[in-house]
Amino acid sequence: MQHEILYQPSYSLLVVRLAAGEEVVAETGAMVSMSGGVEVRTNTRGGLLGGLKRAVLGGESFFLNTFYASAPGEVTLAPPLSGDVVHLRVEGRPVFAQSSAFLAGDPSVQIDTRWGGARSFFGGEGLFLLRLTGAGDVWVSSYGAIHEKELGPGERYVVDTGHIVAFEESIQYHVRRIGGLKTTLFGGEGLVSEFSGPGSIWLQTRSPGAFLEWLVPHLPKPSSNNG
Repeated sequence: MQHEILYQPSYSLLVVRLAAGEEVVAETGAMVSMSGGVEVRTNTRGGLLGGLKRAVLGGESFFLNTFYASAPGEVTLAPPLSGDVVHLRVEGRPVFAQSSAFLAGDPSVQIDTRWGGARSFFGGEGLFLLRLTGAGDVWVSSYGAIHEKELGPGERYVVDTGHIVAFEESIQYHVRRIGGLKTTLFGGEGLVSEFSGPGSIWLQTRSPGAFLEWLVPHLPKPSSNNG
C-alpha cells in the first residue's frame, strides 16, 4: 500500500492510500478521515486473550480497527499527542516498541507483548514492550520529533528511558541508573537504557513524563471553601 506522512514533525498526519481489496489496521481513535469506499471493522485481533494481553500488559487498545477498501481510497490517521510518525518495515527484523507507540500496520504484522525486565524499561510507561513481527509495513508515533540512530556491531549508546520509541530486536540493552544517587535526586536524570548494536533505535525528542513534571506545578489548585 502507498503512504505519505504530512506535517512532520510536530503534527504528523499519516495518509494511507488503499487499492481495492487492500486493508490497514490502526489503533482505535486514530482515524482522522477516510474515503467513501472505505469500510471500518472493529475486532480484537488475536481473540479475547490477545486483546486483553495488549490492553492490560502493553498499554494498547483492547480493540483495533481494520480499514478495508471496497474501492480505491484513502485513510488518514494521527497519534493522540503532538508529535511525529515514522514508517518501519518489520520483514526480517522484529521491532520492540514502547507501549502506545503503535499507530497502524499491515494486517500481516503481529502485535505481541513481551516482558521488558524487572525494572521499568520506559520510566513510568510500564514493564512490557510491544513486539512487532511479520512481513509488512508499520507506523509508530511519538511525542516530539523522531530521531533514528543506527548502531554498528558492538557500538554502545545510552538513552534516557523516557525518550525511546522503538528499537530492533537485534540490539541488546540493559537499564541502569545514571551516575550516583545525588545525580538521580538532584540532576534531573534517572534511569537510562544502554544499547549495544548492531541495529537501529528510534528516539523521541520530547518526554511525556518530563512534560507532566513541568505541567503539574502550573495547574490551578482547587480553592478551599470554608464557608
